[in-house]
Amino acid sequence: MKKAVLHINASDKKSKINPEIYGHFSEHLGRCIYNGIYVGEKSSIPNVRGIKTDIVEALKRIKVPVLRWPGGCFADEYHWKDGIGEKSARKKMINTNWGGVTEDNSFGTHEFFDLCE
Repeated sequence: MKKAVLHINASDKKSKINPEIYGHFSEHLGRCIYNGIYVGEKSSIPNVRGIKTDIVEALKRIKVPVLRWPGGCFADEYHWKDGIGEKSARKKMINTNWGGVTEDNSFGTHEFFDLCE
């Protein structure tokens, strides 16, 4: 039986993989958003408009090409309009995907844009 031989020429590149394919998503599961990325403006944890500064620096260091939010199952029920305007006036909803917790949308569309900025 003859052995198969495979030769790989790493310098012979046929195409480039777009870096955006390696993006990330952020989910409202556990502490990814609340007490993770977002702690609120009144927190003693260093933050800018409620977004943890160490998280922003970490995302910069690893050069995340795309951060998708809302991610996962939460995206099925979230409406971007629920996360804009005064936080006290934002629509509350029950997050049926993650334990039936009340989502107050204090981290919403507006805060995600702040994070991106």
